[in-house]
Amino acid sequence: MQTRSNPLTSTVSSRYPTDGTIHRRKTRPVAVGDITIGGSNPVVVQSMINEDTLDIAGSVAGIRRLHEIGCEIVRVTVPSMAHAIALAEIKQKLIATYQPVPLVADVHHNGMKIALEVAKHVDKVRINPGLYVFEKPKSDRTEYTDSEFGDIGDKIRETLEPLVVSLRDQGKAMRIGVNHGSLAERMLFTYGDTPQGMVESALEFIHICESLNFHNIVISMKASRVPVMLAAYRLMAERMDALGMEYPLHLGVTEAGDGEYGRIKSTAGIATLLAEGLGDTIRVSLTEAPEKEIPVCYSILQALGLRKTMVEYVACPSCGRTLFNLEEVLHKVRDATNHLTGLDIAVMGCIVNGPGEMADADYGYVGKQAGFISLYRGREEIKRVPEADGVEELINLIKTDGRWVDP
Repeated sequence: MQTRSNPLTSTVSSRYPTDGTIHRRKTRPVAVGDITIGGSNPVVVQSMINEDTLDIAGSVAGIRRLHEIGCEIVRVTVPSMAHAIALAEIKQKLIATYQPVPLVADVHHNGMKIALEVAKHVDKVRINPGLYVFEKPKSDRTEYTDSEFGDIGDKIRETLEPLVVSLRDQGKAMRIGVNHGSLAERMLFTYGDTPQGMVESALEFIHICESLNFHNIVISMKASRVPVMLAAYRLMAERMDALGMEYPLHLGVTEAGDGEYGRIKSTAGIATLLAEGLGDTIRVSLTEAPEKEIPVCYSILQALGLRKTMVEYVACPSCGRTLFNLEEVLHKVRDATNHLTGLDIAVMGCIVNGPGEMADADYGYVGKQAGFISLYRGREEIKRVPEADGVEELINLIKTDGRWVDP
């Protein structure tokens, strides 16, 4: 019997896996407090408080709120030396009143002294290469000479080296966080407002770190436009692979906005790269309370099969064959079971697609005849019950299997 090849599969499999799983890019593990980014560890969820770091009580409360709902690493802004010193008290109050939380300090604008101070009190320092050594633009510039380029590079090394040595000696981490909207003047002049300029900016700082034997580095290439963000991360991964670098990537679409569109925009960028195997930690940046970002992060990871933190509901969109109010029943099933972790539950309106489409679910709730519900365990139909008893009987089935926990 002749075996026929599928030309589409042959072409696609050279670029993307066709086995239904995501194969993540190999990265080195980077410890941030008791959380590790990269390696074989799950994708880490991050966010940032919006309290002023000088507000000790408010900052402690904000960090705790985020951590309690699943934010694994929390970032705080450190615009001054006073803010850096305040972090020492914030950290101690967290330990005394709650527990240690992995903290990241955001340092901008000629921040060497601030960064050196705050490095004593946090687990990771985030710097922005475009702002760490500020280059004042010259409106009449026609070129950057090799000498000028080198002089600025020397200045960057001079200001970065003490921070790198401090973090290295303390076993702490650094995020080299490039932003499309704040590239340094000479990068803009040399490469334009492009993903290439973002990548070169990051590589300059990486090379300095490596020359000082410091490798606890995480890289981000954020942009507010999704196509630019995608291109920058892909190019960064490509360049790192060519150079033998395995640094983890922190994914995010910066300034995504709020509401439905902010969530869609963030998902478009973050999920696309995660599906390609890129990304070790994520932050969804919404113009809303930081707590609103965490469910979006976990939903992205759950949808891609990268983390299992909630029930996965499989439900058909409803049609004329549906034998009950599908939307209403789905809400009832979800209300009764959404506190469970790690289960797949299918709610299907009819027999035509039901058993087939829900084959991978742990439990199924299917309309097979008017007024009755068929309950499934995997592919096996267990019982048929009156529609009015459907949700209760589903719970009983889960309890029988020992997979139920009380809310």
